[in-house]
Amino acid sequence: MKNIINLADWEILTTEENGEDYRFTIRYSRPPASCPLCGRMLPRLKRFGVRKQLFLDLPIHAKRVGLLVLRQRYQCQECKRAFVEPLSDIHETRRATQRLVDYIEKESLKRTFASSANDVGMTEGAIRAIFRAYLPRLEQHMKANMTPRWLGIDEIKVVGQPRGVITNVEKQTLVELLHDRSKKTVSKYLTGLKDRSKIELVAMDMWEPYRDAVHTSLPRAVIVIDKFHVVRMANAALDAVRKSVREGLTATQRRKLMHDRFILLRRKKDLEQTRS
Repeated sequence: MKNIINLADWEILTTEENGEDYRFTIRYSRPPASCPLCGRMLPRLKRFGVRKQLFLDLPIHAKRVGLLVLRQRYQCQECKRAFVEPLSDIHETRRATQRLVDYIEKESLKRTFASSANDVGMTEGAIRAIFRAYLPRLEQHMKANMTPRWLGIDEIKVVGQPRGVITNVEKQTLVELLHDRSKKTVSKYLTGLKDRSKIELVAMDMWEPYRDAVHTSLPRAVIVIDKFHVVRMANAALDAVRKSVREGLTATQRRKLMHDRFILLRRKKDLEQTRS
């Protein structure tokens, strides 16, 4: 049972389990290396009572986990002031382990606050506060990694309004959703990118404002036309030729080629040779 919580330098004293929770009474086994009040290294310390504090931890076996810490109080014999022992692995403000806070930050990106709260035993407001504190760090990380080597420009309709979409083609992630898809907006965004010289390729459709914006803002980048648009145009051209050929056929010949469009759309490996 000593390793079930998987925290180094901690000793499990007792374990309780009920239908939904685990409760571990634990004690930190490493004494302070310095006094946090006067800074004296390897100070002479006198034990000064024990304080009980409850911290939440990651769920185990789909059960919520509480850690009842018997936290030692000390008196520094150098400065004569008392303090509670500093604890590794614990986030003091959130009354939880640091790993639980990290877990909640990541889970909040893909789950509801209420779901996470029920999972770990916190209130929904506490989950929301953790996520709110996480947002500035998340935004800073995203901005630091915002400029991709292979950038994609596309659009999507939001409430009927076309809006430009910037993606990282290499990592297949969304970078930014612009308020419209105009040349001015796209150019302004591309010009404001940090380290824009690192962009090697820009994938897009054949809409002229996109091309002009890239030529203006990223003159060294190579423009690559999205294969979907190239194939669509090739299919349209082939269909136009097919229709023009049909116009010169008799009614009997046209009936024989009634499904010729679908034959042209088949892959070569799916075609079968037939004898007439």
